[in-house]
Amino acid sequence: MLKLMRDYAGSWLIKIILGAIVIVFVFWGVGSFSSQKNIKIASVNQEVITLDDYRPIYNRLINQYRNQFGNTLDDNMIKSLGIKKQAMDQLVDRTLLQQEASNLNFRISDEELAESIKSIPDFQTNGVFDNKKYTKLLTLNRLNPQTFEDSRRQDMILERLNSFILGNVKVSEQEALEWYQWNNASVKIDYALFSPDNYKEIENSEQELEEYFEKNKESYKTEAKVRIQYIHFNPDNYLDKVILTDEDISDYYDSNLDEFTNPKTVEARHILFKADQNSTPEEVEKKKEKADEILKMAKDGKDFAELAKEYSEGPSKDKGGYLGTFKKDAMVKPFSDKAFSMKEGEISEPVQTQFGWHIIKVEKVNEAYTKTLEDASSQIRDKLSRDKSKIIAYEDAQSLYDSAYEDDDLKIIANSRNIEVIETDFFTQDKGPEGLKNSSKFASEAFKLPEMELSKVYDFEDGYYILQVLEKMPREISNFEDVKEKVNSDLIKQKQDEKAKADAEAFLAALISGQDIGSESKKYNIEIKTTDFIKRNAPIPEIGYEKQISQQAFQLSDNTRLPETPIKSSNGYYVISFKEKKMAEPDNFEKEKTSIKERLLRQKQYQTFSKWLGNLKDRSEIIIEDEFLN
Repeated sequence: MLKLMRDYAGSWLIKIILGAIVIVFVFWGVGSFSSQKNIKIASVNQEVITLDDYRPIYNRLINQYRNQFGNTLDDNMIKSLGIKKQAMDQLVDRTLLQQEASNLNFRISDEELAESIKSIPDFQTNGVFDNKKYTKLLTLNRLNPQTFEDSRRQDMILERLNSFILGNVKVSEQEALEWYQWNNASVKIDYALFSPDNYKEIENSEQELEEYFEKNKESYKTEAKVRIQYIHFNPDNYLDKVILTDEDISDYYDSNLDEFTNPKTVEARHILFKADQNSTPEEVEKKKEKADEILKMAKDGKDFAELAKEYSEGPSKDKGGYLGTFKKDAMVKPFSDKAFSMKEGEISEPVQTQFGWHIIKVEKVNEAYTKTLEDASSQIRDKLSRDKSKIIAYEDAQSLYDSAYEDDDLKIIANSRNIEVIETDFFTQDKGPEGLKNSSKFASEAFKLPEMELSKVYDFEDGYYILQVLEKMPREISNFEDVKEKVNSDLIKQKQDEKAKADAEAFLAALISGQDIGSESKKYNIEIKTTDFIKRNAPIPEIGYEKQISQQAFQLSDNTRLPETPIKSSNGYYVISFKEKKMAEPDNFEKEKTSIKERLLRQKQYQTFSKWLGNLKDRSEIIIEDEFLN
């Protein structure tokens, strides 16, 4: 088996198999429970859940997080994200839902299943179900039709259960109105900022500095450092070992035709006469008349780009209405339907969309085409060569690792194989050795290793690495004289903050006692500013998004115009005073009602489903093997 895999490791199929093996070795661990099949890991209402049930969900989550985090996803991140628990929770939830669907006697007929599968675009050619493509795609994913169809049937049953649970969830107009009023109410406030930066003339005595240092000396430690040796298994160095056949190239081409297909595109300009959904019929007709007028000018030979610059009301006006080259689904349907039916140089009659009336001029039509196997061969060969060289590099790294004991000297092992070992200078965890593509990740892993322990094989984006720490330099409390300047700066900042807070508190106390805000502001040499009307979840002009200020502002009123304490922010301390509140404009509710109800419906459906599932769990027997998630 191993010889077969080495002989054909250049093919896409073996690459997939090796990729799967790498996932298992990296994330499950050799000799762990992953080597056992059908082992019980949990039960739900006495229905056994096995490792084989669990593994696909776990691997799918791993792939999702890897797409998000790339090579930064390591064992520690997997633990911190709780991916094993996430996978178990998903599996338990799915099992409960399947059981409940069975109890409710939900069924999917063969005809419904067939229609659902036929409608999946990945199984279609030119919009029609292609049985050959269906079978091939399943084979590529190591699935047989029966397994896939059973899984699809279960998904459809769960969709039906979901509809059953949420079918009666509604959002009333009153709920939407209340949310609209709450979200769109606005308030105007006066405010004063006591910024620590304004307290300039602060000096520290030698004694104060020494006392501050003694009290905070843990904050003034040197950075830990390590010095290591490592081997870099660079895939580029293995390219000459890659062997690819013509069959490998054609197999990849046949299995990834979409990669070599370029859809039809159009290069166009347009002139827009705005008439959106809120326009009256009279306004729409008036814009149409204007469009007809400009269209006549265009057809009489006037330069289209110049007409767009003068008359268009769209954002592309300054570019002469130029939209660039686009695919059909990049534009709204009426616009695309027309543009993609036109010839080069043709100018359309006015086309109405949700934005208004458009006059379109097609500059160029790029017909759809698919690269031939001959044209794509070089691209495919390059990709497969790089994929294969990475596999060979990994195998070489793993082979060296497997032949060594964890405390062997890496240099001795490497010399026996005529492999270069690189030795670094001391570096910190924040800044790894220079010249590496992912030096921060390199440094992070290096700092986790004990001295002289051989690391596992790491992927740092530009190949595979094996590390060994030669020496560690721990953090130590710095000498006072070495950090005296920083201590002085930190103590000044602390005093500035204390002064700003004390003045803000005194200023607010004076206002609460009835003193005039203008007179008091002069004592502190601060400016009183007034905001425009601000909403709860919007940034405040000149202040930014400060959630505490917004929350406090909406708690104030004519009866309670001042807060109890100043509000600390990243800028300093704010003292605010209520000025005026404005309710939401009732006329705008009708315009936003549909989107509000949709948003609230999604929230309500989520809450309803979560509560229903929670109740189902409460009355179910769920047992997870103690050692599984440890």
